[in-house]
Amino acid sequence: MEIPVIDFSNLNGDKRGETMALLHEACEKWGFFVIENHEIDIELMEKVKELINTYYEENLKEKFYQSEIVKKLEKQQNLSDIDWESAFFIWHHPTSNINQIPNLSKDLCKTMDKYIAQLIELAEKLSQLMSENLGLDKNHIKQLFSGSNKGPAIGTKVAKYPQCPHLDLVRGLREHTDAGGIILLLQDDQVPGLQFFKDGKWVEIPPSKNNAIFVNIGDQVEVISNGLYKSIVHRVMPDMNGSRISIATFYNPNGDAIISPAPRLLYPTNFSFGDYLKLYGNTKFGEKGPRFETMKNMTNGHGH
Repeated sequence: MEIPVIDFSNLNGDKRGETMALLHEACEKWGFFVIENHEIDIELMEKVKELINTYYEENLKEKFYQSEIVKKLEKQQNLSDIDWESAFFIWHHPTSNINQIPNLSKDLCKTMDKYIAQLIELAEKLSQLMSENLGLDKNHIKQLFSGSNKGPAIGTKVAKYPQCPHLDLVRGLREHTDAGGIILLLQDDQVPGLQFFKDGKWVEIPPSKNNAIFVNIGDQVEVISNGLYKSIVHRVMPDMNGSRISIATFYNPNGDAIISPAPRLLYPTNFSFGDYLKLYGNTKFGEKGPRFETMKNMTNGHGH
């Protein structure tokens, strides 16, 4: 199964229409895709991964292997409600907590801040392209996510999925959909583990080569798109031979953002069938779309 790949360098030339159509299909039929040529500094991405790996080795690894989950696994107890991961969360916007996280080096903080600044630009571009593909104003998703003008909430889950001796007993991360908006993942280039559930089977997402960014859609984009773009169930499987790195940045609604489907994507509601039949009598041999639009305007009373 070939996972959709969106080449962002094609958005500026004569292949833009084709690339937008590919993005729309990826959002509609897959809920996840890969972005190549995203213009984020590759050396910066490599440095982020290297510094996170070092931080894990020096500060988290020993603690993880002394934890309750490891003891339970050694006893082969039930681990169905536990994740085999070592993770922490960094908030970037509206306020940052990066300086409060124990033992993060200044170099790591500075490198992460630079990377996130570039990633937010990519997330906003993506939100504009999705809005455009849905037939909405290009800033629709960003404005909705901004709540009372604070801007979207941006945070990063930094996770390591350590080597695991009993793959049949535990998940790296249990099956779930993401609660938020647009998720941009910088992941391991060697160790596999990420899987998405599509068409009744689990699709393995290979490690990212050349620092491509893997993107998936969260629940709130499904709501805004009135179900056209779907959030997809996914999980992480542990690996016996390698320790997988995952740096997932969430472009989410602010806490006070009010989420609803975009009015222009909704079918008309609460109309009388008699009114519809009157309109139908004059437009029977025309397209149904404009009929629905007329009924929507009539029932909403706003002409949106």
